[in-house]
Amino acid sequence: MRLDGKAIARGCGAELRTAEQLCMAQLDRFMAALATGRPLTVACTAQAPLFAQEAAEADAPTPIFVNVREHAGWSAEGRAAGPKMAALLAAAAEPMPATPLVPLESKGVTLVLGRDAVALEAAAKLQDRLDLTVLLAGAEEVTPPRAAPFPVMRGRARTATGWLGAFEVTVDGAAVPRPSSRARYEWGPGKDGAVSRADIVLDLTGAAPLFPTPEVRQGYLRADPTDAAAVERAITAASDLVGTFDKPRFIAFEGSLCAHARNRRNGCTRCIDLCPTGAITPGTGKLRDQVVISAEICAGCGACAAVCPTGAATYTLPPPAALARRLRRLLLAYREAGGDAPVVLFHDEAQGEPLLDALARHGDGLPARVLPLRVNEPTALDLSLIAGAFAWGASAIRVLLPGRHRHGVEGVARNIDYANAALDGLGLGHATPRAGMIETDDPFSLGEALAVLPRAPFGFAPSTHEAIGRPREMALQALRALRHAAAAPAETVAMPALAPFGVAQVNAEGCTLCLACTGVCPTSAFSANPERPQLRFLEDACVQCGLCAATCPEKVITLEPRLNFSPAAASPRVVKEEEPAACARCGTLFGTKSSIARVKAKLSAHWMFTDPARIAILDLCEACRIDQATSGGLDPYAGPARPVTKTSEDYLREAERKRRGEG
Repeated sequence: MRLDGKAIARGCGAELRTAEQLCMAQLDRFMAALATGRPLTVACTAQAPLFAQEAAEADAPTPIFVNVREHAGWSAEGRAAGPKMAALLAAAAEPMPATPLVPLESKGVTLVLGRDAVALEAAAKLQDRLDLTVLLAGAEEVTPPRAAPFPVMRGRARTATGWLGAFEVTVDGAAVPRPSSRARYEWGPGKDGAVSRADIVLDLTGAAPLFPTPEVRQGYLRADPTDAAAVERAITAASDLVGTFDKPRFIAFEGSLCAHARNRRNGCTRCIDLCPTGAITPGTGKLRDQVVISAEICAGCGACAAVCPTGAATYTLPPPAALARRLRRLLLAYREAGGDAPVVLFHDEAQGEPLLDALARHGDGLPARVLPLRVNEPTALDLSLIAGAFAWGASAIRVLLPGRHRHGVEGVARNIDYANAALDGLGLGHATPRAGMIETDDPFSLGEALAVLPRAPFGFAPSTHEAIGRPREMALQALRALRHAAAAPAETVAMPALAPFGVAQVNAEGCTLCLACTGVCPTSAFSANPERPQLRFLEDACVQCGLCAATCPEKVITLEPRLNFSPAAASPRVVKEEEPAACARCGTLFGTKSSIARVKAKLSAHWMFTDPARIAILDLCEACRIDQATSGGLDPYAGPARPVTKTSEDYLREAERKRRGEG
């Protein structure tokens, strides 16, 4: 592996020390660097345990480790990988914040769901370690054991909720065995709606899972009862689930920013629609205007954070702002070291690292201009990171995902579409889309896909801006930087559906200035003028949540996703304005002349308003209207003369008078 010391020093901007056998004959160089007390980055991951051990014994901070071998040097283009090495070293030095944790506690209370004797055999292997209850479906005959070390019941698990340490399973037909059961279990009367609470659920029924994406529901273990190896793995896993466990809090949520609902009207449901685990639900009670995210159920795919238009939900491993700083440093250091037309490859540790390792060891390795950036979950990438990569100089980005369609991938797929639409609208697109996904489990297929990417730089210097604010604001900063650098003439760019930017078009003729939209808009994109009847709209603040359209009683609001680079988008504009109505008595402004006229027209045919004095009261403000009704001699309950009512006796008396000639 060749080291280009000059390029590396130019790009990473730090003191560079080199060695040929740093972990062996030249370990003293590492110890000398450690003794300086300065932050230390070691360009080796193979011997990271050794270096970490030496640092611990020296009571020094653990160094940062960077893989420049498999990710850069071991490549057919390794001689040209100096700028990439500089970029990897510079990016790794960018500090990441600590991850918040959620504690889960399991006392080992376990519900074993089964259909046959396999469940009893599994329970027998766990009885010394877990507190067990076995629930058999009862469809197959099962011979009772000689002794009963744990309860056995019959029933069908109808629904289940919860997580490790807090499961609730609703059971129909719950019944206990008769003591007289001999060759097979015989059951007593069943009861529907019984609830079983457990810390762990071991599902050996072979039936449909009780949870969506069951493989990521902690504490819920499932195996095909006909697969002995799978059953053994599930038994082993269950035995280890006793104690207290720390789980990452993958999503930070700020309910005040959520655009889910207002006044019992639903707006944004992006996160609920995409969550594969059911961890996100509509709030109730005091939280009915927002969603609720269960940190205990969340599996960390980050799809919700990838598409949240307001930034109410943000990913924490790491937060978008921290990852944006690392991405910015990666790309700017690569350019400073002399690199050109970089491609950013987002990948994870579980799938991506083995593929990159295999490609480096058994194939041509990564191209010199492909900069790998490891993230916790590629599915959590929001638009700010993708757009930011292009603004900071990437000519293309690729997201590495498994060949089998991954849950939660829809969010990052949308953001890729948004980025390509924006680039195309700015005249920066390419025949081969600049943003895309590579879905493969084959390292050679990955190498081929990266090798054929066209070398298509933008032709202008990248932006050096720092990303500030929430993801939506960072995305706008990046897109504006791209437009400015490219001198693109486009003032507006059409965007795909559900993009977090756009305009709410109002049919002014049908608008009655009821201002219902201003009361539900979570970002104050719609606002009222306290001085006069006026509706204003600020396009830069609109996240296209749809609450205004859902609430508008006249149904005159429609959403149009777009990017508007015009300065006018940053200032409120008047959408509808009318002349105010002045009180005929005191002159106070209230309502609008048109609304008063509409009310008069609707009420003119009603018998209560046939009196001109009654219709005139509508020209008064609220205070004067009350005064007129109470002291102006106007009886609010007065009506026309009531019709004369005749009874049978009245008709009989009239008939008698006519008969006598009196009528």
